[in-house]
Amino acid sequence: MHPNAAMLAVVPLLLLGNLMLPFSSAQNAGFVKSPMSETKLTGDTFELYCHVVGNPVPEIQWWYAEINRADSFKQLWDGARKRRVSINTAYGANGVSVLGITRLTLEDSGTYECRASNDPKRNDLRQNPAMTWIRAQATISVLQKPKINASDQIILQADNSGIPLTLECNLTTAHNTHKESFWMKNGQEIPKTRTEQRNTAYRIKKPRADDSGEYMCVYTFDMAPNANATIEVKVAPDISGHKRSENKKEGEDGMLYCKSVGYPHPTWIWRKLEGTNYMDIDNSSGRFFITNRDNYTELNIINVDINTDPGEYQCNATNVIGTTAKNTILRVRSHLAPLWPFLGVLAEIIILVVIIVVYERRNKQEDIIDDDEPVGPMKTNSTNNHKDKNIRHRNTK
Repeated sequence: MHPNAAMLAVVPLLLLGNLMLPFSSAQNAGFVKSPMSETKLTGDTFELYCHVVGNPVPEIQWWYAEINRADSFKQLWDGARKRRVSINTAYGANGVSVLGITRLTLEDSGTYECRASNDPKRNDLRQNPAMTWIRAQATISVLQKPKINASDQIILQADNSGIPLTLECNLTTAHNTHKESFWMKNGQEIPKTRTEQRNTAYRIKKPRADDSGEYMCVYTFDMAPNANATIEVKVAPDISGHKRSENKKEGEDGMLYCKSVGYPHPTWIWRKLEGTNYMDIDNSSGRFFITNRDNYTELNIINVDINTDPGEYQCNATNVIGTTAKNTILRVRSHLAPLWPFLGVLAEIIILVVIIVVYERRNKQEDIIDDDEPVGPMKTNSTNNHKDKNIRHRNTK
């Protein structure tokens, strides 16, 4: 066979292989996670998740049908039902979509369907959707929320601290058989508060600032979701912890903090004393970073400067009830601070040496002056001998 003929015979095979390659790696759409049925109360929120795989990545759509009307599905769009519907979909290696509906009403009950397809003809109206789309359904049942009469919000004042406080709830109407009730504070169940009574109360004997918060009476039912009512106990923020002072060496990083009790959570502001006025922290240098988390705030100073950063700082906590503030002193030492003791000792030694040298020089000068003075008359031996004679004469008598 001619070599060119052999090459011509191979080309169709290569073309056929290239054409078949995409089809051999294609994968039909499939569900990794499908939506789950739920029972909700009016006013609540729900979210349905849909996770699909396939090659190419499947398109995802959401559809809805009313109860007992499974034949009349309508497609849902982001922003439908007066913007109560949200659809967030992301496509990558797989497809993920989340359907959410807020402020539920009884009319939101029904069958919700996640559809997925990577069929090239999936949107062709001449095609049968049942053949080109896979489907996963979830039933959402919305029940009328039980009626609970609860205490109004309570504001604690400094002048009435210590006066007992009672929070009350009363379940008046319910869609199902009531089981029991309990109390929660800031999302955590309060121990030993469970009861089977429709009327429930929680008593605070000596209320303080840290007793403020969001309280909730929760009712449980046999065949329905829990129902609850919220009572807010508010108080002005009380800063319970802060740094009174902070000592740093220049070039180090400084950190000041304040934490408080009180509800609602405060808005935090950091200030620095400039002259006689407190000024809001100016981060024009890019070295000041403030972190706020509910009842906690933190001021970080990067590479403290000995000339501009020392001084008095103030954290201010403010909520709708009141405001409070605490001060912190920041001191910044020089790089030479560790050498100061050594330099002090060295200075003492130098002073002592100078004193010794001066003293020695004075002594030498006095010795030189003494050597230059004239010598006085010397006493003769005759006089001494005369005295000696007299002494001997008296002794002989």
